[in-house]
Amino acid sequence: MYKEPTVVISGNDFYAFPRLDPKGERIAWIEWGHPNMPWDRSELWVGYISENGEIHKRTCVAGYDPSLVESPTEPKWSPGGELFFVTDRKSGFWNLYKWIESENSVQVVYSLDAEFSKPLWVFGSSSYVLLQNNEGKNLIACGYRQKGRSYLSIVDDAQSSLSVLDIPFTDIDNITLGNHCLYIEGASAVDPSSVAKITLDAIQSKVLEFNIIWSSSPDSSKYQSYYSLPEFIEFPTEVPGQSAYAYFYPPSNPDYQASKDEKPPLLLKSHGGPTGETRGILNLSVHYWTSRGWAFVDVNYGGSTGYGREYRDRLLLKWGIVDVNDCCSCAKFLVDSGLVDGNRLCITGGSAGGYTTLAALAFKDTFKAGSSLYGVADVGLLRAETHKFESHYIDNLVGDEKDYYERSPINFVDQFSCPIILFQGLEDKVVPPDQARKIYEALKKKGLPVALVEYEGEQHGFRKAENIKFTLEQQMVFFARLVGHFNVADEITPIKIENFD
Repeated sequence: MYKEPTVVISGNDFYAFPRLDPKGERIAWIEWGHPNMPWDRSELWVGYISENGEIHKRTCVAGYDPSLVESPTEPKWSPGGELFFVTDRKSGFWNLYKWIESENSVQVVYSLDAEFSKPLWVFGSSSYVLLQNNEGKNLIACGYRQKGRSYLSIVDDAQSSLSVLDIPFTDIDNITLGNHCLYIEGASAVDPSSVAKITLDAIQSKVLEFNIIWSSSPDSSKYQSYYSLPEFIEFPTEVPGQSAYAYFYPPSNPDYQASKDEKPPLLLKSHGGPTGETRGILNLSVHYWTSRGWAFVDVNYGGSTGYGREYRDRLLLKWGIVDVNDCCSCAKFLVDSGLVDGNRLCITGGSAGGYTTLAALAFKDTFKAGSSLYGVADVGLLRAETHKFESHYIDNLVGDEKDYYERSPINFVDQFSCPIILFQGLEDKVVPPDQARKIYEALKKKGLPVALVEYEGEQHGFRKAENIKFTLEQQMVFFARLVGHFNVADEITPIKIENFD
């Protein structure tokens, strides 16, 4: 039996989403090559399969026009043999299209300023499935994201209409087809990452049953009274007339009430990627902070996915500038709005988010302290050492050699001026431990409060529960002692802080 591979690498080219049509006569796939990532620019191809199994009569369906920048993704064949896919041509948003084979043209199925797919960070994802109603018409069950939230919907191909289904999830990751039902992977501000079974009515326009059949944290609901529900905020950037987005979590604890005269300290998080996206779903690590009196904001700076190509392209040649400026602008917006204390602003991030953290601390004076988890300090070394899939990823994000040097915090350790705590895995091959050690020694020599935690056996991203817990607790104690000016309620033994203890 033919088994479809997930991805094939040949030379400098990548191939993903190979899909055979129902009769086994044609195959569709996505193709791209360096220096582009699949969400920058890609092509959708169709090939015909000969009797001896070879692919011939190859046709480029989308992405061939040099004047039309697009990144088609997720091709799928309908039961009747029509090819559907998602692309961001013209509008800049990933919308649903289909191929008209007789004309070798494409036709939009439904157009909306929303994202019906997501970047290929992880192969094998499914943002939509093809259905047929009782009349044999094509229906598409799909998820789309708009202004920081996901929606599950049914698109009628013939009518070019969209109906939103009523479900409790506000975030959708994957959709697959079951026996007279749908299975979706999703979450919400109160639901952890879960798998739900959805049964639709006869005409597949309404939800009859919604049942969560698996949950990553089935006991989390008993702590719901301590959750801080995220507020989706839009804030002005340094570019006049331009906005960026974030999820703001105010402090919340039913057992305590802060003084009306005191504004809370703020911890700002910069997500990784860097062209990733943070989402407003249940994250108990966030509530660890908000239940202890901190305000927390998770920023989707310019360059983040989920808001269309124009937003995503803001980071081109400007990584280390746009992301840093947007994080600083977000903190300033919250201060000016009277929601947080401007004298107690902290920043944290891991990997590329750690880079934004270190760059903000080296090149700006907005934050009073920071925490870097396996953060990139040398973008030039990252380019030289990263794996093949991302080997040219940052070529489009940084620029020339001068930019690589000037945007690497490791080259400007003398400009750090506030306390920093660093967490590093000793087996990290993406960000070598020497980067964190160099920053640690520089701050120590400069007389700034600094701490370094190194984990044996950890790589790029911490996986051991005890290390994840220790990292969270030590950040809390570090910020509370140096910026928050309060004692934490938990029994946590703080590590030594150089130039402070």
